[in-house]
Amino acid sequence: MADEATRRAVSQIPLLKTHAGPRERALWPQRLKEEYQALIRFVEQNKAADNDWFRLESNPDGTRWTGTCWFVHELLRYEFRVEFDIPVTYPETAPEVAVPELDGKTAKMFRGGKICLTEHFAPLWARNVPRFGLAHLMALGLAPWLAVEIPDLISKGHVVHKEKPRDVAE
Repeated sequence: MADEATRRAVSQIPLLKTHAGPRERALWPQRLKEEYQALIRFVEQNKAADNDWFRLESNPDGTRWTGTCWFVHELLRYEFRVEFDIPVTYPETAPEVAVPELDGKTAKMFRGGKICLTEHFAPLWARNVPRFGLAHLMALGLAPWLAVEIPDLISKGHVVHKEKPRDVAE
């Protein structure tokens, strides 16, 4: 179960209304507009809480999203590319978020750097179709994954800060 701060933050993300995916050409622009509005609101609330941690942009038709996310650990900022495609069965199926440079560094990841969201996030998404969108994916999918995995990867030496060289003995 999510902590109270997470519940409060997620409750401020607008719920989406339009039940449409990329195949529904007539309704997809409306859904995409709602997605952008929810993402903008989520980024604004993160900035207000001094918790800005990602940037996303999409291709013109809104089916391919790329950007960066970052995680601050022991006052060092670790930055990663993030990418995902909108599945043809969206919104019934959540997008599979990939963090390519972490591919193969953790067991909680699938081939291609796709993070594992099946245990905790997928059932939550399924219960909230079509109200959840990409902002919810970031808040309840990627953010908790980063919070758990990145400190572990740093402690194991799998992720090293850009300005902090690896020990020569490694």
